Formats: sequence, structure tokens, C-alpha cells
Amino acid sequence: MTATKPARNSAFAEDGFAATLDRLTREVQELYLADKIPWVVGYSGGKDSTATLQLVWMALQGLDEEQLIKPVHVISTDTLVENPVVAAWVTHSLEELGKTAHEQKLPIKPHRLTPKVSDTFWVNLIGRGYPAPRPKFRWCTERLKIKPSNHFIRRVVRKHGEAILVLGTRKAESSGRSRRMSSLEGKRVRDRLSPNASLPNSLVYSPIEDWTNDDVWLFLMQRPNPWGYSNKELLTMYQGASSDGECPLVVDTSTPSCGDSRFGCWVCTLVEKDKSMSAMIQNDEEKEWMLPLLELRNELDNFRDKEQRDFRRMNGTVQLFHDEPIHGPYKQQWRERWLTKLLEAQQWIRENGPTNVGRIDLITLEELEEIRRIWVVEKHEFEDNLPGIYERALGEPYPGKPIDNHLPLGAQDVELLRELAGGDTLHFELVRELLDVEQRHRAMTRRAGLFDALERSLRRGFYTDADDAAARVRSRQEAPSKLARELEMDLDLEYARATTTEGEDTT
Repeated sequence: MTATKPARNSAFAEDGFAATLDRLTREVQELYLADKIPWVVGYSGGKDSTATLQLVWMALQGLDEEQLIKPVHVISTDTLVENPVVAAWVTHSLEELGKTAHEQKLPIKPHRLTPKVSDTFWVNLIGRGYPAPRPKFRWCTERLKIKPSNHFIRRVVRKHGEAILVLGTRKAESSGRSRRMSSLEGKRVRDRLSPNASLPNSLVYSPIEDWTNDDVWLFLMQRPNPWGYSNKELLTMYQGASSDGECPLVVDTSTPSCGDSRFGCWVCTLVEKDKSMSAMIQNDEEKEWMLPLLELRNELDNFRDKEQRDFRRMNGTVQLFHDEPIHGPYKQQWRERWLTKLLEAQQWIRENGPTNVGRIDLITLEELEEIRRIWVVEKHEFEDNLPGIYERALGEPYPGKPIDNHLPLGAQDVELLRELAGGDTLHFELVRELLDVEQRHRAMTRRAGLFDALERSLRRGFYTDADDAAARVRSRQEAPSKLARELEMDLDLEYARATTTEGEDTT
């Protein structure tokens, strides 16, 4: 890979490497100086976003200090389930980036964005029981990626009226990406700035949109990283994986899954296989500590048996598809199983993993506390099993806050109730929920809503099993048709009687 022999379809082919970079640098400077609209640069730590940020950085370095009048926000979305190696790389990069920008008096401000605790992957999968994401139920992208980035961008727009997103998207990434970018080009109201289809009052600037993969690597190898990071180490990271893609800033659902990219989530089940993590483990013995993560991800992907999930939806209703219940969240035992597996993997990695990536927390205490709240309060699982699972998996006391002491039954009483249910899980869950509802309303000054809550619980736990639920739903669906048929028969009979009487009178 040299600067003297660019590929035929290279963006450097016409004017050459140096002249093309000079032209792009001037373009970035002109766009920056054209108005007072703040910039937001999407940065994932991958090759495309690194090249884009380097171009912006180089352009700002060429301006006078008095011209650097508006901020350039660099945002990186950490889903909290990123590949640990990549997450450590990006976190350290942001730290160096901020320090160097301050030293060079550049208006570049890094931001590490994370989802709200109620939106995180583990709170939804282990806490609420959402099944592992699928292409037709891609619940993770909106919560983990779109919301954090869009919330930040909207905040900038509210403060300044507008924002310009600087993204490392390229037409050569895929035919679909090329079509979308070309379509938006036709709607441009300003040179090189495309409208954002999902965020009002924001424009998109893609300085490397016409670059190829080789162009990106050529630039990164020929131009040193301006904030002191090593682009050669970045290349080494890519060479250790089977895929050359990266996960870009995601602002809408049209962005494809990052599961087979170099910088996707390690739990991603939107693809058949995590090729990048598999390749990293296979190509580097020092990365074998990530094997428990790969095994857990594969287990999540393979567990599609409906027996692990409730036959009722999240709100307790039963819906049919081809006369079979549409299964809802994971059952209690499976949610507890996923938590155990996750904590055991975390403990193993802490004992056997590398020291250069820092302490690895696969799940945070804030997430554990939210999961515990959902289990005890929303799902009425007041036996409060989470602290015990934590202590058995990690061998240390659970550091969370004490739970509400006003619980209907103690641990021994719960086990006695389970025995009295005689293996009837639905009956046990119904009685447990009724006791919890009554106990929570007992502590209220006014017990308004008690009977409604009890009725909802009874409706939820009314069924004997999934077959009984399906039969009852079918019966309710058939009832209007049966009533309509009976009404039609009555009308026919009345009509027959009327016409007979009319005929007799005529005679």
C-alpha cells in the first residue's frame, strides 16, 4: 500500500494523495467557518470514524486561534456490551483526545454516551425478560444506540437551533448505503451537506463518502494520528479479526446490524455468528480470555426453545398466531440462569483476563439494582434471589442497597408456598402476586386501585397452562361469530314467518 500507486477507483486517483487531502482540508475549513452551527462528529474508534476525525482535526489545526469559534463535539456511544478490547481502546482514545485538544487549544470536546439504565441490554433481557434480539425483533438498537446519540444531538439543536453531523459513512461500504447517501445528495440545500432524515434541524457532512477501504488505510498509515494514538495498532486490531467493517454512529433504524463488524456488541444475536470475536480468539492466544463471552453469546443465540418463555405477553395477555400462543418474556428460572452465567463469566475474566484493559464489569451495579427492582416490584418475585445469585457467582457480599422490608413472606415461607402449590408454577405465581399486591396496598393511606390490581393479577394467572390459555382465546374469538350466526338464523326465521303470514293474508 503506497501513496504513489492508488487504486483505479481510489478517491486519490485524479489529483493524487497530497492534493486531494489539501482540497479536503480546505473544504472542511470552509464549511467550519461558514456559520456558527456546532459540529457533532461520530466516533467509534474504527478506521472510518478515525479517518474522519483526523481530517477535521488537521483542518482545525490550520486555522488561526481566533477562527476557532464554535465547538466540535466528538461523541462515542458505549452500549455497555461492547467488545471489551475495543471498549478499552475507545475509552482511552477519548481520554487522550480530550487532553491533546486542550493542549493544542482546539474546540474539540469528547463525550462518551451510554444508554439509560432502564434501556441497557441486561436490564431488558435479564430484568424484563426480553428474548435475545432477532432481525424481526431488534429491540436493542433503539435503546442502546439511537436514543443516546439522538438525545445528545437534540440537546445541541435545542441550544443552538441547528447541528451538523460529521460522519465517516462511505458509499463503498454497501450498495444500500450508497443508494441512501445518493438519494439524500439530491435533497441538499447546501454544498456537501445532506439533510438528516430522522433528526430535524440537523445536516450531515460525510467528508470521506467517496473513499475506498484502501483509501482509508492509506490515509491512516501516511498521516500520523494527531491526538497521539497509534493507527498502526488500529490496523493490528483489524488484522486480528475476519471483518473489516465498523459500527458507525446510529441515528435511525435504517443502519444495519453491527454484529459482523469489527466494532459491534459482543452479545449481538442479529447475525448467525460473531466472526470478529471468534477470529480474535483464534488468531491471538492472549485473547483467549474472551472465550466465556463468545460461549455466552452463542448460548443466547441458540436458546430459542419456547419452553424458556412465558406463553403470555409482557402485559399478561395471550395472543395467538396460527392457533398457538405468541410467547413473551423469559421465565423466572431462565432470567436467573442468564444472570448466573453472566456473573460467572465476569468472575472468570477478572481472574484470567488481561490487566491492560482495566477492571472488566460485564454488568454494572446500577443495572443489577434495576434488575432487582423489576424482579421484586414489577414481577412480584419478592423472594429477592438476586443478592444470593451474586454472592454465589462472585464469592463476595452483594453491595446493593437493602430491599424494602415490607415483604409479604420470608424466604422460608416462600418455599413452603411453593411446596403447597405442588409443582403448579402458575398457581404459585398467582398466589405470590396476589399476596404482594395486597401487601403493597396495605401500606398506602388510601387503598384506591386495590381491586383493579387484584383483578389484573387474576386475569393474568387464570389459566391452567398454555393449552388452556389458547383454548380460551379461541373460544372468545369464536364467540362473536357464533353469536352472529345465531342472530342471522333468528332473522331468517323471522323473515320466513313474516313472508308466510303475508302469503296467507293475500290468499
